[in-house]
Amino acid sequence: MINLRWTSKSLRKLSNALTSIGHKVSPMSVHNLLNELDYSLQGNRKGVEGKQNKDRDRQFKYINKQVTACINSKSPAISVDTKKKEKVGNFSNSGRERRKKRTPVRTLTHDFIIPKLGKVNPYGIYDIAHNKGWVGLGIDHDTASFAVATIGRWWRRMGSTIYKKPKRILITADCGGSNGYRVRLWKFELQKLATKLMLPIQVCHFPPGTSKWNRIEHRLFSFISQNWRGVPLISHAVVLNLIAATTTTTGLKVQCELDPKVYPKGVKVSDDDLARVKIRPAKFHGEWNYTILP
Repeated sequence: MINLRWTSKSLRKLSNALTSIGHKVSPMSVHNLLNELDYSLQGNRKGVEGKQNKDRDRQFKYINKQVTACINSKSPAISVDTKKKEKVGNFSNSGRERRKKRTPVRTLTHDFIIPKLGKVNPYGIYDIAHNKGWVGLGIDHDTASFAVATIGRWWRRMGSTIYKKPKRILITADCGGSNGYRVRLWKFELQKLATKLMLPIQVCHFPPGTSKWNRIEHRLFSFISQNWRGVPLISHAVVLNLIAATTTTTGLKVQCELDPKVYPKGVKVSDDDLARVKIRPAKFHGEWNYTILP
């Protein structure tokens, strides 16, 4: 019996290739030889780290120190990021869910986007000290304006009820995306939020290529993905309910809210506007670590 690791098509290809250079051999012989040489069909596996900044570890330690100090001062330390965009509709969703035999959920054959439903951008905020999550479900572009608006909504709905007399808000974020350290609009919008709340907003970015170490990835987003595995995201209401129903044995609680606003792409921040941002860079990697004052 042919080992299932080898498909008949791939064995025929190898057999024909050997025959074309003068070595007549059957597909079964190719199969046996490959097995003897300990070959098997294998997929790719992530594991090769890209170029690393020389201060990567020092930045991790700096972030940890700032988070600890912020929590000790009874001020919020939050981890933020955008989860992968999801198409809304009766589309197949990865993963499996327990059902009666031979009764799978029937989904659309093709994954063409449904214009009336579109996609959703889940922008998440994870409260590190209290193990609580907030997800703003955007239906437009994932821009810095949307990101900061979601942080502001988190503060009004959740943060302000937990932290009565905060001294600052600490945000840990990736280096890129809508909350990237080079994004002018991100800093410009944070300035407006800091002034509105009359609170300094401190930001610490993870070094390039280290987004998987952002706490929100493995404390919130991973559990949301587990909770909706195998369930078609047929409507905004379904997405909201699945996110809000996400819990863990360690007590994670999540709130979610739909954001129907439009956030246009390509908004430019002029040099004059950027100059008005009251930004105070840290002594260590000021491009990654900075505070925006009210």
